Amino acid sequence: MRKNLLLAAATLLLATAPANAQTRTTLDIYVVDVEGGNATLLVTPSGESLLIDTGNTGPQASVRDASRIMEAAKDAGLTQIDHLITTHWHGDHYGGMEELAKRIPIKHFIDHGPNQQPAPGPDEFLAKVYPRLIASAKHTVAKPGDKIAMTGLDVQVVTSNGETIKAPLAGAGQPNPYCATFKPGDNNIEDPLSVGVHITFGKFRTMHLGDLTKNKEFELMCPNNRIGTLDVFLGLHHGVNTSSSEVMMHAVRPRVAIINNGTRKGGQPDVMKILLSSPDLENLWQIHFSLLGGQEYTVPGMFIANLTDEQPTAIPVAPIAAPAPGPNTPPPPAHNGPAFWIKVQAQQDGTFTVTNARNKFSKTYAAK
Repeated sequence: MRKNLLLAAATLLLATAPANAQTRTTLDIYVVDVEGGNATLLVTPSGESLLIDTGNTGPQASVRDASRIMEAAKDAGLTQIDHLITTHWHGDHYGGMEELAKRIPIKHFIDHGPNQQPAPGPDEFLAKVYPRLIASAKHTVAKPGDKIAMTGLDVQVVTSNGETIKAPLAGAGQPNPYCATFKPGDNNIEDPLSVGVHITFGKFRTMHLGDLTKNKEFELMCPNNRIGTLDVFLGLHHGVNTSSSEVMMHAVRPRVAIINNGTRKGGQPDVMKILLSSPDLENLWQIHFSLLGGQEYTVPGMFIANLTDEQPTAIPVAPIAAPAPGPNTPPPPAHNGPAFWIKVQAQQDGTFTVTNARNKFSKTYAAK
């Protein structure tokens, strides 16, 4: 009788589990549209989840972005977030966390440590909100070389709090020829402190470095390439021009890159030239068309996931310069309506498929 009861209980669990959770055999990656912020959700075949960042701060933006993350979580059949990495303490990366935590349990919070770029928003969040969120969960301050335990994945921290791994990953360590022509760039305080992770699923390799800037890319990649090569490079600091130097992009030779840009954020010509000339790049996918790139420096529309609330009668050919920040800066084209993710489904043999949820365009990249 006990055996029959156990069998009945197991059957009930299977019957009530989401269908995609029962049948998933791939590593699924959702690059969620959070309007030029970051929210990237990874779900293993066993249903374990890793969320990297939670989108934008602000009364409306945080609710919007938490809702969009929840849509991806629902599509993946999740009932909790097992691990949340906050790459750094900028409002476009931690902003939806409090709202998201109201909607789904978060079991493990990971960050680089205290905010080092004083500002009222993150300082108040870290003093009043974050301690309450992590009080009943696990909390880890990441260090390079740390592993995040997930069944079937190898998730290794490669950057955190301004430090990088010292030893190369397996199969990496070759001299990096792009170091010789590297030119340092400008950066703020928090971006270079980003928690960056390298993820291996069988023969498939991907990486997300938060908003890591050029100077830290150089530290990680020179004189020897400590990363090796990638199948998919995620995030790319929204495609802004303080990151994505040749020393990184051309050395890791991604087959696919996905930029979490906004309607007027990222995608500047100098970045796009580097991305699109990366030696093994087959396709660049974008969350948005960016005015900063114009038609001249963008990809075909089938690779762009989102439009704007009010479509212009014409799309500018030439890129525009980013306006100076300030209270009188006009807002970028708005996109608060239906949003679409870019989804990667990777197999252990290295084959992976990328899908644009807006137009259902899908492309499969055979294992190499």
